[in-house]
Amino acid sequence: MVSQVFTPFTLRGMTLRNRIVMSPMLMYRGQDDGMLNEHLYVHYAARALGGVAMIGTEVLAVEPRGRISARDLGLWSDDQARGLQRLVDFVQSCGVRIFAQLAHAGRKSHLAETAIGPSAIAYDDTLGPPSEATLADIREVIDKFRLAAMRAAAAGFDALEIHAANGYLLHEFLAPVANARSDRYGGSLENRMRLPLEVVEAVRSVWPDEKPLLYRICAADFGTNGVSEEDSDALALELASRGVDLIDVQAGNILPGFAGTVYPGYQTPYADRLRKVSGLPTATTGSIAAIDLAEEIVGSGRADLIFMGRTLLRDPFWPIRAAREAGAELELPIATYARATGPFERGF
Repeated sequence: MVSQVFTPFTLRGMTLRNRIVMSPMLMYRGQDDGMLNEHLYVHYAARALGGVAMIGTEVLAVEPRGRISARDLGLWSDDQARGLQRLVDFVQSCGVRIFAQLAHAGRKSHLAETAIGPSAIAYDDTLGPPSEATLADIREVIDKFRLAAMRAAAAGFDALEIHAANGYLLHEFLAPVANARSDRYGGSLENRMRLPLEVVEAVRSVWPDEKPLLYRICAADFGTNGVSEEDSDALALELASRGVDLIDVQAGNILPGFAGTVYPGYQTPYADRLRKVSGLPTATTGSIAAIDLAEEIVGSGRADLIFMGRTLLRDPFWPIRAAREAGAELELPIATYARATGPFERGF
């Protein structure tokens, strides 16, 4: 059987050599000024050598108050963009693509003195309520996403992702449990979608036409008055009409913990649903650690890309072993790495 995971995939002007992507994962290891450091450079560089097709950065805060922690990376300054360009250049030299994930933590920021949210409703008992975002705050957030997108383009990123899931600001505006506003950004679904869509429009207006735009969506929350399936279906259709090229599908997290059932590939049914609803390609994640499961997901058309997180933390070279199991040839920046998967012979 021919491997489906180790086949190319094209979005706009970008072609990936296989379907394995390093999912954005927070390391809380950056500098206080939001700059990349050597620990994180090596962290990403190791995965670029290991056979993935694309790497997603951890969240890059679009403004200082949008950080989750004081150790988050940022893209609110040109110095940060220049620091990230070194990483971009190395990853691309390995034949790997890289995307920047832009985010605003909203009420999940641990920098409590500056946190904003759609309403003054706390995420949990430890963080306390954020300040309710004013209309001026909202306009500033939109502009910060736009400016960060311009810096990502200047740094040479191949693609861009807007983070609107996992309980962060854009997810908060969509979820009634976090959004009790009575103005044009609250109440009806049309109003609750307004900020996420205005961010998409602002970003797409400055992001190069030939480069893909990804969107990390919450497909559903669980019994919390959060995002419903109907909400995310409607949002996905709007995203498709505004120049989004792929939906990165998540579920839950508008409140602490994950109330859904967890099993290998547990996010995939949501990716499958939104793929059918929107007509857009989707990426799935969620405890995918076996090549057979990845082959089934891609081969059955339930999702187009496999975003891998903890699996690649445990083993940066998982794609090399997976390619051997799938009977596929994997182009590597250091070809000798492939010999480590066997057959194991002494000498040359």
